[in-house]
Amino acid sequence: MTNSANPPIPLPALLRYSRNIYGMAIRHALDAAGYDDIPRNGIYVIAAIGRANIPLSQIIRELNVSKQNAGQLVDMLVLRGYLQRDMYTEDRRRLTLTLTKRGRHAADVATQVVDEIQALLEERVGANAVAITRKTLAALGELSQRYLNDKDKDNDGE
Repeated sequence: MTNSANPPIPLPALLRYSRNIYGMAIRHALDAAGYDDIPRNGIYVIAAIGRANIPLSQIIRELNVSKQNAGQLVDMLVLRGYLQRDMYTEDRRRLTLTLTKRGRHAADVATQVVDEIQALLEERVGANAVAITRKTLAALGELSQRYLNDKDKDNDGE
């Protein structure tokens, strides 16, 4: 039962508030490890490529940025030594992005921070609650993808 004097905090507000811990902790750890030149959204790109070699088109969709902004971000990460850009031998129009040694280490620093926060969270609420939260957030992410796909279809028809 909810108290009308103290209504529950809306889910979007909780998501924004709770997301801050990851950003702040990862940025602090990267700065301390000497990776203070990673631009905004850069660690997301580095981690996505390092974790599962996710295609750049998917990363752009998930970041919800323009292709031009994503291209500038990738260029900066290449220039700063985090990513390496290569052409596919079968199709010279396509590029592949891989992590350099520097990029791999930055990704490892970020992963370690995420693991530490996960452990702290499990201490506070238990592994089962974290698993339920993960399931709920995955469902929310799927809804987001559906919305983005519908939005892309609407824009294609214009």
